[in-house]
Amino acid sequence: MDARELGEQLREHLDDKTSARERGLASSRAAIRSCGNAIRALHRGEIPGAAALLDDAQEALDEARAALAAHLDVLHAGFVHDAEKELAEARITFALVTGASLPNPAELGIPPAAFLKGMAEAIGELRRHLLDLMRRGDLERCEVVLAEMDDIYYLLTTMDYPDGITQGLRRLTDVARSIVERTRGDFTISKIQSSLRVALDSHASALEDR
Repeated sequence: MDARELGEQLREHLDDKTSARERGLASSRAAIRSCGNAIRALHRGEIPGAAALLDDAQEALDEARAALAAHLDVLHAGFVHDAEKELAEARITFALVTGASLPNPAELGIPPAAFLKGMAEAIGELRRHLLDLMRRGDLERCEVVLAEMDDIYYLLTTMDYPDGITQGLRRLTDVARSIVERTRGDFTISKIQSSLRVALDSHASALEDR
């Protein structure tokens, strides 16, 4: 084989890899975008719309993985992992906000490391949901959500593996801890204020009845 023929073969391989990378990157970005839009719709109470966007995200992620199936080095370069993490975060948030059971990585086709990182980041979205519930005065539901945040955090703390295995989970777990602690403080204050309002209203009613 001469240099010209060798060069053609190498260019053909790299052209194919580049094309696959571009398709995979575009699909991964589409998946991340759909996940973000799904979470925003979820916080607005648009449950069917959020579910449809999650399906769009899953389809885009599947397209990215299919495009890169023959190029595993690009598949594991990082951007598909980010899309998997975002989908895990969105699916977990959707499940807990709607009162469904937690999904598992096998159901979603997401590797454990990406799933765990998505789980850690879902705690931030659950805080936002809990604050919305507090503003509506639904403290009973707040307690349920806070307990779910605790459960997720404690699960994350049991994943005591090197960062090379979990791909940065420890840092996200530390962030999750601070979010849970801050949220518990906010909820405690809100609950005390609610109890005081009830007591004052009861006292005012008693005075009026005299």
